[in-house]
Amino acid sequence: MKTKKKGFTLIELLVVIAIIGILATVILVSLNTARRNSRDARRVSDLRQVALALEMYASEQGGYPVSATCTAATFTTAIGTLVTADFLPSVPADPAPDATYFYAYGAPAKTDYTLKATLENASSDLLDNDIDGTSNTCACDGAAYCVGP
Repeated sequence: MKTKKKGFTLIELLVVIAIIGILATVILVSLNTARRNSRDARRVSDLRQVALALEMYASEQGGYPVSATCTAATFTTAIGTLVTADFLPSVPADPAPDATYFYAYGAPAKTDYTLKATLENASSDLLDNDIDGTSNTCACDGAAYCVGP
């Protein structure tokens, strides 16, 4: 008499491993997308916080913060004025190590400013109502001033 062995066949095990592999791939892709969207949301939140601090600073000081020299300034030094004046707890940094925020102001009147960041998701609608544009280039001329990294 033959006894029936209990267990899984090789085919059944390979099918289960393949299904687990497909599910793991789908989860990793979704996780990467969620991380990218999270970084973009943080960028927008950081810029809104800086914009609010800039408005409070301008209300108190009569203009937006400027730097003495265009070539020596960075985003950190320009926005650091808001930290020194207690309008921001700290200067925000872009969540990606190779990216940065940009701040520009109209010189010499100091009556307007532009904040910029590069979003990872180009199709994101987080900045749809923003009028600052998409260029992250900085110029140092008599009419405008921009600081980046």
